[in-house]
Amino acid sequence: MTAFKQETHNVDFCVVGGGMAGLCAAIAAARHGSKVVLMHDRPVFGGNASSECRVHICGADRHNHVKNMRETGILEEFRMENLYRNPNRNFSIWDSILYEKVLAEPSITPLLNCSCLNAEMDGYSLRTVTGWQLTTQTYHTVHARIFADCSGDAVLAPLTGAEFRIGRDARSEYGESIAPPEADARTMGMTCLFQSRKYDTAQQFIPPEWAHRYDTCDALPYGPRGHRWWQMGYWWIELGGEHDSIHDTETLRDELLRITYGVWDHIKNRCPNRTEVQNWALDWIQFLPAKRESRRYVGEYVLTQNDIESGGPFEDIVAYGGWSMDDHHPAGFEAVKIGAPATVFHHGPSPYGIPYRCLYSRNIVNLMFAGRDASCSHAAMSSTRVMGTGCSMGQAVGVAAAIAVTKGLSPAEIDNHVPELQQTLIHDDAYLPGHKQAFSELLTRATLTSSQGDPEPVRNGMNRPVGDDLNGWTCRPGDWIAYEFQATTDVKHVTVVLDSGLDQNVALSYHQKDNPLTSPPDVMPKAFRIEGLNGGKWDELIRVEQNHQRLCRFPIESSLNGVRVLLDETWGSETSRIYAFYLD
Repeated sequence: MTAFKQETHNVDFCVVGGGMAGLCAAIAAARHGSKVVLMHDRPVFGGNASSECRVHICGADRHNHVKNMRETGILEEFRMENLYRNPNRNFSIWDSILYEKVLAEPSITPLLNCSCLNAEMDGYSLRTVTGWQLTTQTYHTVHARIFADCSGDAVLAPLTGAEFRIGRDARSEYGESIAPPEADARTMGMTCLFQSRKYDTAQQFIPPEWAHRYDTCDALPYGPRGHRWWQMGYWWIELGGEHDSIHDTETLRDELLRITYGVWDHIKNRCPNRTEVQNWALDWIQFLPAKRESRRYVGEYVLTQNDIESGGPFEDIVAYGGWSMDDHHPAGFEAVKIGAPATVFHHGPSPYGIPYRCLYSRNIVNLMFAGRDASCSHAAMSSTRVMGTGCSMGQAVGVAAAIAVTKGLSPAEIDNHVPELQQTLIHDDAYLPGHKQAFSELLTRATLTSSQGDPEPVRNGMNRPVGDDLNGWTCRPGDWIAYEFQATTDVKHVTVVLDSGLDQNVALSYHQKDNPLTSPPDVMPKAFRIEGLNGGKWDELIRVEQNHQRLCRFPIESSLNGVRVLLDETWGSETSRIYAFYLD
């Protein structure tokens, strides 16, 4: 008999791992009617993007510098809220925004500081998972119909017997040109970052006795040029690829801290350019290493290098990526000793599609996954591992799980309902390259007019700029756009998809470069109204004064002869765009 408290939860969907992918999965499922438990082993949500690790959320828009490929949907909602509430880019405020997004969903039970440590099986079906919550000294056992492992380390794999892989695949297995000739257990490593702050006076740094010492710039990766920008640490302070990237984490963390303090000691006390940093001091050191790779599940399909290079033209596309295949050397920081680059960027297109079949286990019938443990080869995972892509996958998993729960199906059986899954994702402002939103006949036959310009792009189903196609109605404050119906029509919801500056970068760190957004985009509509046509008269239904979101959906529940949107104010730009305007 245990002396510790035990609690049991009965839900539709259990998500293990509250990083960015798991957050999106849990919130998406809850918003589509599922009762959810979100089990996370840290005190804050966000994983590598949280205040504990402070890694940028990169994705399809970042590395290839392709405009308008920023991930929309739930991640965009998080980002826009952060721009509005957190102009100084404080990571603790970012933590609280993610936290409150979970608390805002009454059907989510969050279990923070709760580490998954056991699973109960019924044949090839997962019945329960149990976690230990350190802060309350409580065992939490979760019964669910469907489970999603978004833990990064695929913690449920060894507990359930789910098929998984670790390390690099042989070149011949998938015909990947960038894979090694022979398979091995090597992975990409983990990193400890730091942040520094500038003061008005010179700042002394006395290194700890246990720190490593680097007397010359050439002792560091990339030599003198590699550490000139010292504000927010270096991704190449990395180890673990030649070790066990799970079981050796504590030992690796200790060595990473020795390196990190040694690198700062070099910058402050030994570098020929140290006078440039004399007023700078360490502000934060990362004690929880940010991990890139460990276990990867084997799903119904394994995404490969060749799929990425071909653009991923899958019929069952439910997510997308666009980051280069960024394959870090297993030796990490130590690669400099053998003259090898710390990473090699293998080009891939932005965007490329990710199929639904990569997101559920091929041998555990009710197990799904998203993030860096999804079903990919090592080469493909070197691209899909970034958090923007993980969010795209996570939202797809959450919606798919909710549909499966509603229909009483397994994740694999949703293969027969992919068009519904795709349309639901697009309706929630997720982007699926090559797919358009389908609108009702009522909407397509309604008369669409505007105060100026061509309003038709708002119902072409492509709700963002793509290439040279703007796919939106350009407007100025004072302009309006309107639908009118042939007969009185019941309108439940009005949705507008607005301009959130998808061609600009969104930063988390206050040191981030590339001229990122630090407040709501100036092109975004700040104030607008929604009016309904009744008896030949337009009446105000909704007035919005401080809008800072791209996807805006409002309950109307009225019988109307028409609906129109009037733009009153932007956040600073003379013009803006509406990318979609539709009714449910």
